[in-house]
Amino acid sequence: MIHMKQQLQYEIGMVGLGVMGRNLLLNMSDHGFAVAGYDKDAGKVEALRSESTGRKSHGADDIKEFVALLRRPRAVMMLVPAGAPVDSVIKDLLPHLDKGDLIIDAGNSYFKDTDVRARGLAAKGIQFLGVGVSGGEEGARHGPSIMPGGPKEAYERVRPVLEAVAARVNGDPCVTWLGPGSAGHFVKMVHNGVEYAVMQLIAETYDLMKRGLGLNDDELHDVFTAWNKGESNGYLMEITGHIFSKQDEKTGKRLIDEILDVAKQKGTGMWTSESAMELQAPVPTIDLAVAMRDLSVFAGEREQAGAVYQRSIKRFTGDRDAFLAQLGSALFAGTILVYAQGMALMTAASVKYEYHLDLEAVARIWRGGCIIRSALLEDICGAFRLRRDLPNLLLDPDLSKKVMAHQEDLRRVVSRAAEAGVPVPGLMVSLGYLDAYRSAWLPANLIQAQRDYFGAHTYERIDAKGTFHTEWEKV
Repeated sequence: MIHMKQQLQYEIGMVGLGVMGRNLLLNMSDHGFAVAGYDKDAGKVEALRSESTGRKSHGADDIKEFVALLRRPRAVMMLVPAGAPVDSVIKDLLPHLDKGDLIIDAGNSYFKDTDVRARGLAAKGIQFLGVGVSGGEEGARHGPSIMPGGPKEAYERVRPVLEAVAARVNGDPCVTWLGPGSAGHFVKMVHNGVEYAVMQLIAETYDLMKRGLGLNDDELHDVFTAWNKGESNGYLMEITGHIFSKQDEKTGKRLIDEILDVAKQKGTGMWTSESAMELQAPVPTIDLAVAMRDLSVFAGEREQAGAVYQRSIKRFTGDRDAFLAQLGSALFAGTILVYAQGMALMTAASVKYEYHLDLEAVARIWRGGCIIRSALLEDICGAFRLRRDLPNLLLDPDLSKKVMAHQEDLRRVVSRAAEAGVPVPGLMVSLGYLDAYRSAWLPANLIQAQRDYFGAHTYERIDAKGTFHTEWEKV
């Protein structure tokens, strides 16, 4: 039996004591909060207990005991894989919860699932928050970016905990209430889509330097480290530089050269693309990044195709340093274009799903703790501070100047990559997005005509309102 004093001392519970859950729990404990943890895996519970010596925390492998430890009204956070595991945990929790209790899903759940769960739990009198958490193991332990959505009053209940454990930039916590319903999980999904795309662009610059210029791992380390000290400063750039200097304990070689060229995914990038298509908000660089991960899996077919379409990579000639400068410039331009796509998608979702997102706040909480944190986010904050209804970052005066200053280098890099035979589809589609977005006229009139020709789908005219149909083969 649990002593009443012990039962009342735990302010929040954590379900799922894997890497993320355990580290976030320890983070909460570090900040003075009494936290109870639960996992069906007794080994994970024991691991928590061994790390919790002297802390106000407790581990349990019995869900009834776990829930009984929590102060009423209870607040229970889950950090378990998206999908069926989330529903399974909710099902296990419900018999032990009361009306007014709060469940927080801090995993990478699909935002539409979050809406369904919130409605179902609300009918039972249980509050529900969908909370995106970014920063990986290190972030969970020492300060992630946290993206909560759901009832504002539910967020206020746990705001002190979330603000305490979040990363901080200039003293500001990287967490804020984003909006009702699934707003938090939608923002986290787009965050991950941007992450996919930026990683793809970085990988393409790596390929251009490795196969196009013949740089070795030490040189690659130096280039990415140098770029991280400039306008492209950011977490992904920082870790990329570190990666090239890591030695493989097994072979003594550089670890990067022992890693298979296959990149799998857990689905958040795909969800971003699907949502963008539903909302008719184009995110072509994110779409391409998802597709390239898919293509990487076809290693056997790629090898066969290489034998059929034999064409060696042509090494770049000329001033190497000048090309590296162009490449860094192109990467920066591409990165702006990726953020522009992601923010435009959130603008569309904010209207469609009535999230009423404050995109300056989104950019602000992404500045620390999260995977896509970068110096560029300060400029993005400024853009939305200047104009809250900005439909696309490419229309911001300052960011547009940055794109204009770098676009010619992006064009040169794409052109030289095509001539050399180095695949840079992310950089190519980013440039295509820019050129299409800045084009006052697009050849969509021909597409309208084709659709009307073969399917009588009608078309619109420049000189008259309404829709029209033509018998195209009629003499």
